[in-house]
Parts: sequence; C-alpha cells; structure tokens
Amino acid sequence: DIPKSGSITIAIDSTGVKVYGEGEWKCRKHGWSKRRTWRKLHLGVDPDTGFIHCHTTTTNSISDESQVDHLLDQVDAKIDEVYLDGAYDDQSCYDGLINRGINPVIPPQKGAVEWYWDEVGDHPDYPRNIAVRRVNEIGRADWKKEVGYHRRSLSETAMFRYKTIFGPIHYSRLLETQTQENKMKIKALNQMTAHGMPVSQPKVA
Repeated sequence: DIPKSGSITIAIDSTGVKVYGEGEWKCRKHGWSKRRTWRKLHLGVDPDTGFIHCHTTTTNSISDESQVDHLLDQVDAKIDEVYLDGAYDDQSCYDGLINRGINPVIPPQKGAVEWYWDEVGDHPDYPRNIAVRRVNEIGRADWKKEVGYHRRSLSETAMFRYKTIFGPIHYSRLLETQTQENKMKIKALNQMTAHGMPVSQPKVA
C-alpha cells in the first residue's frame, strides 16, 4: 500500500495520451492528424519511493497548474515539498502551495524578476523571490543542484513506465471511463513498485 503517514515530497508532471477512435485506420495509413484527440494525464509521484500518490485525467485544453489542488487533495500523507517545472511558475500556484504549508520548488522562468505587492522588495522571503535571487547569484544549474531539482525527473520516469507498460493510448472513448482506465493502470503500477523497482544492469559482452 502507498504510505499514508510521515512526510513526503511530491513531483508533479503531465503527459499527453492519445485516444483510440474510429479514425485509427486512417491514422495508420496516412499518419497522425494534428487535430487528433488526446487527453492529459497529470501525476504526482514520490521521488523517494516511486509511488504515484495522485492523478487526474483532463482534456488537452485544461492547464497544468489548474490541477495542482485536485492532485494534492488526494494525498493523505503530509507534503513538505512539491517539485514542478517552469510551466507552473504562477502566483496562484505558489500561493496555493504556501497556504497548504508546502514549499514550492519551481525554476523561475528565464529573465524572471522578483514579485512585489506594493513596492519593490516588499516580500523578500517569498519562496519564488528567494529562488530568483539564488539563480541570479549562482546560476540556474547550481540552483537546481542546491534544491535537489533532479528529483523531479522521477515524475517523468513514472510517465515513461506508464507508456512503456500500457502504451500511449486510451482505449476508452469517454473522459469518465478514461479516468477509470487510468486509475486501474496506476494502481497496477503502484503494485509493481511495491514489489520492487526494476534495477538496470550493465550488459556483459
């Protein structure tokens, strides 16, 4: 079972999953259409254990940051930090995490400046402003090392495992049933994780 006590870190990311539909024969013969239907799968992964703690399935028009609260509401354990990519560099996302007592770890966009409310410098301890200053002081690469940002890549690993094991396609036609399809697939992934993550071995000639 997924641990429900103690403190954890969550890495959040999203990926596109195609919908297998009536036009599949056309796609195989003529290639994928730019208008082809697909869904977004949003995942929250504990980088220390590999367990997927939360997920949502949405249409491709739904923004990533709009799903953060929906994802975190599913997590029973206390969350200390959340790792997100630069697409979540948004004040509503920061404020939502801070109000939950969670430290946001989000790389500021290139050329970012500190946010202020009434006058420049009036919120020096705001997490994003601290990140902006550190990036300017030591550089983006060293900042990522300092905050352990490499851990976010574990969410990408979870996406890769999902698509490798189950394929990059939804076979259900409706969003509601696609959500249930993902729920079953993610439960299976977590069961595999509970039995031990795969360990790669060097190939011996």
